[in-house]
Amino acid sequence: MTDSYEYFRWLSHPAAERPPEPWKPLSDANYRERPARRPDHIRTLALAPAWAEDLQRVARAVFAADRCAPRTERFDRWTRHLRLDVPVTAPDRWTQALPHLLSLLSTVTGDVWDVSFRTHEKKRHHADPLGTESRYIASEYTADEVALFSGGLDSLGWAARRTSNTTSRLLLVSFEEANFETEQRRLFGFVSGLRKPLPRLLSENQAVIGPGGRRHAERSTRSRGLLYAAGAVKAAAAERVPLVHVPENGQLAVNFPLSAARSAACSTRSVHPWTLHHLNRVIAEIAAPGAEVRVTNPFADRTKGEVCVAARDAGLPREVLEATISCGQPPRRQPGRSDLAHCGVCFPCLIRRSGLLYAFGEDNTPYAADPWDAGLPTEKQRLWSALRRWLARDYSVLDLIADHPLPAQAEPGELLKVIERGRDELRGWVAWSVDSRRR
Repeated sequence: MTDSYEYFRWLSHPAAERPPEPWKPLSDANYRERPARRPDHIRTLALAPAWAEDLQRVARAVFAADRCAPRTERFDRWTRHLRLDVPVTAPDRWTQALPHLLSLLSTVTGDVWDVSFRTHEKKRHHADPLGTESRYIASEYTADEVALFSGGLDSLGWAARRTSNTTSRLLLVSFEEANFETEQRRLFGFVSGLRKPLPRLLSENQAVIGPGGRRHAERSTRSRGLLYAAGAVKAAAAERVPLVHVPENGQLAVNFPLSAARSAACSTRSVHPWTLHHLNRVIAEIAAPGAEVRVTNPFADRTKGEVCVAARDAGLPREVLEATISCGQPPRRQPGRSDLAHCGVCFPCLIRRSGLLYAFGEDNTPYAADPWDAGLPTEKQRLWSALRRWLARDYSVLDLIADHPLPAQAEPGELLKVIERGRDELRGWVAWSVDSRRR
């Protein structure tokens, strides 16, 4: 059913010749970003190799196509057929990596993807298509570690832990969150105050302008995790750091569905073990031998509460953790709503509330609503009801792999232990909510 596809062709540069119908052109011009944050503006202390630039270009093309293809027009109002054509430096290597890329995209977005590659028109600084020649100059400022920094509890906890416990030079890669840039900078300031040498912050953009000048046509952003990871991998490859940390507690990394009706990418899978497995396989196929960068989740074995404890023990007070951004649907982004940063009823908010209570015995984050409020619309109470039903039943390894498979190197038993500890935290929070309403 080729006519069911939406066709997107990523242009080598915004002024390139437009593709014929039915292809829709996409380029860096679709990103609403300041010139200093464009991909061609060097912000690392060395040039990135060509394969890492290609990875970021593919991720930007995927994210732009994702935002410009509305799900509401599909038969199930979710699953789309997307065909994407992207210029890369070494098309043969990308074609070899294509099975892993398609599995990666299917996992994170829940869509059917068809991706093709053509030779990138832009000339490199030298003739080496993979960027294997040395363009790296070691210095006392280049990074020893690279990690994503979103401004959420998990990324703040990891940055605080590494900053307070090591003397390594930490490079944090951040992506601007609409209406939350000030908070992200302020949280970075708390991390910077923990010790010297100060960590560095590299900030990128994720705002896409859709067809006809609209900001975007699709509200879901399931592919943004790939965009984030690709930006961090490019920075790590430029400064010869072999590992990128993407901190996410094991509960939300697995992001188990609370009911059979919520499967696949309806729950975000950006740091799921299956996602990271295929991302690392893509990198292994496209990178020059010996220059690979591996993406890992250092908090995969921690619950949300245990992440909060790690941040607390690293020197961050409760008030700083309460200033983080966790909500999946922040009221501040909705027209006519208050300036609150957390709705209080979405799944990330529920996990956050149980984690802060576990670590501090209280959580004074201002939430727009409590999930147990009988006056809430039914739609806003459904996760609270589903959560309590889920906590009342057993959870097994079969449940763990029912929604998505696990890579061969994963240890299901260890993941199950994390989820069970997280379930205990959630039960404690549910019991606390009942007691607080009785007082």
